[in-house]
Amino acid sequence: MTATPRTYWLEHAWLGTHVEPGVAVDVADGRIAAVRAGTPAPPPGAEILRGLTLPGLANAHSHAFHRALRSTVQVGSGTFWTWREVMYATAERLTPDRYHALARAVYAEMALAGLTAVGEFHYVHHAPGGTPYADPNAMGEALLAAAAEAGIRITLLDTAYLSSGFGRPPTAHQLRFSDGDADAWAARSSLLKDRDHARIGAAVHSVRAVPAEQLSTVARWAEERRAPLHVHLSEQTAENDACREAHGCTPAQLLALHGVLGPRTTGVHNTHLTAEDIALIGGSGTGTCMCPTTERDLADGIGPAAALQNEGSPLSLGSDSHAVIDLFEEARAMELDERLRTRTRGHWTAAALLRAATVDGHAALGWDDTGVIEAGARADLTTVALDSVRTAGPLPRLGAETAVFAATAADVRHTVVAGRHVVRDGAHTLVPDVPGALAQAIQDLRA
Repeated sequence: MTATPRTYWLEHAWLGTHVEPGVAVDVADGRIAAVRAGTPAPPPGAEILRGLTLPGLANAHSHAFHRALRSTVQVGSGTFWTWREVMYATAERLTPDRYHALARAVYAEMALAGLTAVGEFHYVHHAPGGTPYADPNAMGEALLAAAAEAGIRITLLDTAYLSSGFGRPPTAHQLRFSDGDADAWAARSSLLKDRDHARIGAAVHSVRAVPAEQLSTVARWAEERRAPLHVHLSEQTAENDACREAHGCTPAQLLALHGVLGPRTTGVHNTHLTAEDIALIGGSGTGTCMCPTTERDLADGIGPAAALQNEGSPLSLGSDSHAVIDLFEEARAMELDERLRTRTRGHWTAAALLRAATVDGHAALGWDDTGVIEAGARADLTTVALDSVRTAGPLPRLGAETAVFAATAADVRHTVVAGRHVVRDGAHTLVPDVPGALAQAIQDLRA
């Protein structure tokens, strides 16, 4: 995923603290070789990116197959738990080939939205009924190939999912998620290998899905590889209640007891936390991935993101169930939800929200050298139009505020990954008909 040396001229560039007009970025071997501010005109031969160019965006939490649920789950009423039954029915129809086709289209949609990396929380490991494929990682390999073909980076967060609840075996739907125990999960996951566009990480699906005595096995696997470790944490009050009944403590406290929390760990959602939970998460340096569009779509609640960050938890953002794929919407939703909850404004600056969408999001996925426009960083860039009906009018120096509080994924004009144009002028360069690919993949899944 590298490109020949070239220069990009950025009409306006977000440099982490401010918008700089006229910036030339030299790229070699997929990395930024130099950043030259004060370049009012494009150098000869430079590729011109008009609008506001940001570092590439990171989607820290994805379930690619949930994209097939978009709109269909909006019929009728219910809760997270009724939604889950529809999700299980969709998961049942996945095969490696079908998953590859769907994920390729979903990751291409992400590239069109300015995303240059995705964290795929992957737990559909085996055939229906739990029988392993001939290649025990056929489903994971399908996702890795899909990301490569869509032109984006991926961190495959291979997920341990072993039980249906505290002390209960997997249900019929969940058998294909389970390896039996954490040792078998670790043996299978160890067969997956990093590659240029991909990192292999780990995940605990939730405290209800991994028995307490096996949590340390997953944590140790990640620690030995210095790999990211993610976990769905306190997404539902029912999970908290069941954890207290089974173990006499909250999910966050249980994870802390078994060594799961720490700087390479990210809790996803972190919605229903006690003050002690917030202190545990922040004090351990555990990250928080907020997924506001999914959290509101599933009626989960509003998590204490501001309190978590104040305690030391770095924030990242994810599109999770892909009700929409739009990291600008995720960023502003985090701020606007907090405004609704507190009835006050201004909890995060646009700069802070962009940090969650870029450098901290990439770091949560193990890409520590990505997410900034600086020499030495990976050459991942996202350009947002400043002349659309949503973004026209504000001064260019307010580009960060425009991107976060007005732009949508539809305003992304260019996406560059490792110095290579993956999206040019709003069109994907590797997947020529992304809507068609999505429609076909979802139709095949329903057939």
